[in-house]
Amino acid sequence: MQEIIDLLLPIAIGVIMMGIGIGLSISDFKRVFIEPKAVLFGLFGQMVLMVLIGFAIAFVFPLDPVHKIGIILIAACPGGTSSNIVNYMLNGRVALAVSITAFNSFLVIFTIPIILQIAFSLFWTESREIELSTLNTLYEIVLTVLIPVLIGIGVKHYFPKFAVALKKPLRYILPAILFTVFLLIILNERGSGERSLMDYGGLLVPALLLNVLVMFVGYYSSGWVGINHRGRYTIAIEMGLQNSALAIFIANNILKIDGLSLMAVLYGGFSFFTTFIIGWMMKNYFNREEKEIVT
Repeated sequence: MQEIIDLLLPIAIGVIMMGIGIGLSISDFKRVFIEPKAVLFGLFGQMVLMVLIGFAIAFVFPLDPVHKIGIILIAACPGGTSSNIVNYMLNGRVALAVSITAFNSFLVIFTIPIILQIAFSLFWTESREIELSTLNTLYEIVLTVLIPVLIGIGVKHYFPKFAVALKKPLRYILPAILFTVFLLIILNERGSGERSLMDYGGLLVPALLLNVLVMFVGYYSSGWVGINHRGRYTIAIEMGLQNSALAIFIANNILKIDGLSLMAVLYGGFSFFTTFIIGWMMKNYFNREEKEIVT
């Protein structure tokens, strides 16, 4: 099944990002870069605030060292494509979400090795050399994020009637594609181990706390710097949904430590649903009296 997942995952992500691109225009991205406060704070939230919260949880909870590093690994990863999907479904600032995902996916090439070296020095008995390929990561960003989004924008520009007709069904088609991929990954992980994920229920509390806490920190802290309500819940969703697939890959293929990927598997199994629910609540019930201000 792993071979099927390796083949389908980049194709599914590309299709999802193209569908998201159909709902965007170049002007959406111009706004992000003309007034970059939101994207800069979103990057700060993911790369600094979330990592600090991950370390705090690792210190507070009496977890095995491998699981402490596992929670930090999740916190160190960028937001995944699923965060763009949730923002698309909740009418967030999708161009902002895509921009944060793209920038952070590149920056983690440099930040993840540093963060994990610190984690190993604090919680492990030996140091580890962590090296991510700059060229490969850049290639994946361009192939699975940037090009599909640009194709989607082109479709909207040159075939506006077709784009309008697709807009409503895409809100159901894109999540369905994502759920199918999630299901395949979870089934593969369950089938590759001797124990069920339910046997690790005690790890759900710190994983869930990371997911929920970073969303509230992201939402309220972005408000302190003057970002409007729509931008705030967009950033909160970006922080709440990390790239679990990348964390699993690093754990299994680069670090090759037994049990290190477990926290990422658990996190990936529930975080889409919890992030969507909290994001929906933030959109509809937080600061409802706030007027939309362009930031």
